Amino acid sequence: MTRSLGEKIRRLRKEKQLTLDGLAVRTNSSKSYIWELENRNPPRPSATKIAQIAKALDVEIDYLIDDETQISEDDAKDMKFYRYYRKLTPETREKIRAMSKIIGDGE
Repeated sequence: MTRSLGEKIRRLRKEKQLTLDGLAVRTNSSKSYIWELENRNPPRPSATKIAQIAKALDVEIDYLIDDETQISEDDAKDMKFYRYYRKLTPETREKIRAMSKIIGDGE
């Protein structure tokens, strides 16, 4: 089931027990702007506003804007981690791989 940007924002806002006003304050927006994002189809937010909303709702931007491939929140977090991981030094990546073996099943 594909979820629209507005549906994702509403669901996450409610999960975090935020009112429209609460999310508006956290994103330097108005209550009516948040309402429009949740209820107008299609919403037309700026990249900056999407980034502020993603941060306030503690999710990745990729998760909010992806309508086609139905990316999950966990997959978006993994993608962000991998982008960060690729920028690490080889020594640091090796340490992370060793730690994952200890934490995981040892493979």
